[in-house]
Amino acid sequence: MSRQNYTFTSESVSEGHPDKVCDRISDAVLDAFLAQEPEARVACETFATTNRVVIGGEVGLSDQAKLAEYMGRIDEIARACIKDIGYEQDKFHHATCEVTNLLHEQSAHIAQGVDAADNKDEGAGDQGIMFGYATNETPALMPAPIQYAHAILRRLAEVRKDGTEPALGPDAKSQLSVVYRDGVPVGVSSIVLSTQHLDESLTSDDIRAIVEPYIRQSLPEGWLSDATEWHVNPTGKFVIGGPDGDAGLTGRKIIVDTYGGAAPHGGGAFSGKDPTKVDRSAAYAARYLAKNIVASGMADRATLQLSYAIGVSKPLSIYVDTHGTGQVQDAAIETAVAQVMDLTPRGIREHLGLNKPIYQRTAAYGHFGREPDADGGFSWERTDLVDALKAAI
Repeated sequence: MSRQNYTFTSESVSEGHPDKVCDRISDAVLDAFLAQEPEARVACETFATTNRVVIGGEVGLSDQAKLAEYMGRIDEIARACIKDIGYEQDKFHHATCEVTNLLHEQSAHIAQGVDAADNKDEGAGDQGIMFGYATNETPALMPAPIQYAHAILRRLAEVRKDGTEPALGPDAKSQLSVVYRDGVPVGVSSIVLSTQHLDESLTSDDIRAIVEPYIRQSLPEGWLSDATEWHVNPTGKFVIGGPDGDAGLTGRKIIVDTYGGAAPHGGGAFSGKDPTKVDRSAAYAARYLAKNIVASGMADRATLQLSYAIGVSKPLSIYVDTHGTGQVQDAAIETAVAQVMDLTPRGIREHLGLNKPIYQRTAAYGHFGREPDADGGFSWERTDLVDALKAAI
């Protein structure tokens, strides 16, 4: 039997964190190409450091003239992201940083394994394993530590950007240690919040006075107590932030992007990858299925694994673990999952409507646990498979 009384910790990082700046730019490039052509191929990586952004990887459009045109827009896309995040530092400014575009056309050898042709189904863009997870411990069916760590930083970003708290800078990190009793999250034993600030005279106590009301707004009632330990800007000043303070790279925050360490991760990053890459699309599908399993009442918790081979359309395996909370056998759920959703790369894209410019918004504050958008964003957070799953059991 799994432990019922314990403390579990997860962290989140803000949109101004150096790695998240890079995720944002990579996904903005992806959205630009998908807006031009739904079947565009993009594998975009970004590196950022003091006064410099380097963008590389592979892109593909069927129209070569359009490809050349959009390759010429990369500079403005990157600068727009940096401006929206809020960087106007002397050594990292949206208007003055150097942007180097090293993107090139997609490898023909990769394309031949992925493209459908001669009665061959479209294959997966790579081999790999992908995990999805859901738990009923929060309304979003997400683990509480990561869900509320995200919520804190999203709230701080809101008040920074709307001018309510002009002293705050774009770069920030949060960390929550959540106490579980009888398997249920009941409180926070410690909170760590480090946020960039623009006024060098501010102390850690000053920053806590600014952020504490918003942290309290972001957490369930009663989760903070006199026993909760607070560590706000524990190193003191945090004025130099973002890529000027530390280099950033696309895809280095995969645990922040998913379940905060509460569930397995297949290892593949998401940002900058078009949905033919199963690293991204199959991880979304796995979350979608796991969430629907829990939403259906079949289990309180569910982990789902999918595996693929490059150039092969169907998943090699489907694995479900309900961690002893299942109301039906895990093997029966595995069979039902395969019946209710086409898990080929194209089947996933069509079912979830992934060939749209919906990815830039995923680059910070988690890819999961968000509300589905009217335009198809976060479609993998829908719970519209509940009835089909029940019928298939």
